[in-house]
Amino acid sequence: MEEIQKKIGEKVKSLRKLRQLSLDQAAIRTGVSKAMLGQIERGESSPTVTTLWKIATGFQVSFSSLIQEEESNISIVRKDSVTPIRENDDKYRVYSIFPFDARKKFEVFLIELLPGCHHISEPHPEGVEEYITVMEGSLTIEFAGEEHEIRKGESLRFVPNQTHTYQNKGSEVVQCHMIIYYP
Repeated sequence: MEEIQKKIGEKVKSLRKLRQLSLDQAAIRTGVSKAMLGQIERGESSPTVTTLWKIATGFQVSFSSLIQEEESNISIVRKDSVTPIRENDDKYRVYSIFPFDARKKFEVFLIELLPGCHHISEPHPEGVEEYITVMEGSLTIEFAGEEHEIRKGESLRFVPNQTHTYQNKGSEVVQCHMIIYYP
């Protein structure tokens, strides 16, 4: 069993127990099946980004709190030391660079989208804001029926309170930094 699967499973089980929920109740709250939640808790399944978002939203916690590691006073994070969450046939990769910090109310991710990637993201809780800066390539975000193209060196801020998509319509890898702020 991969270490990250085990850590995610322990966090999910801990959150469920803390809230005094059965697996049935947690499944209703998160929209993730009882069987899948059980597999995740036992470290038998590697949840997708979408599944982790459903769990985080259902338990009203940040995404990165599900994969958070212990914190020290100074942190240097190297991409190759972070295990990404992968989705869409490995075309969408999420690296949790700085997990959620309740004092600061934000988390920082490095996101990679390979050519042809089309990732659909569920709505986030009210008041949450996303800040995205494209470091390489060109990212297309569809939100509220409109497409927005963000190129290398450009940034976008929006309130992701409805379904939105991230797309790489180009021929090179898109790499962007994402900060998610929780009020």
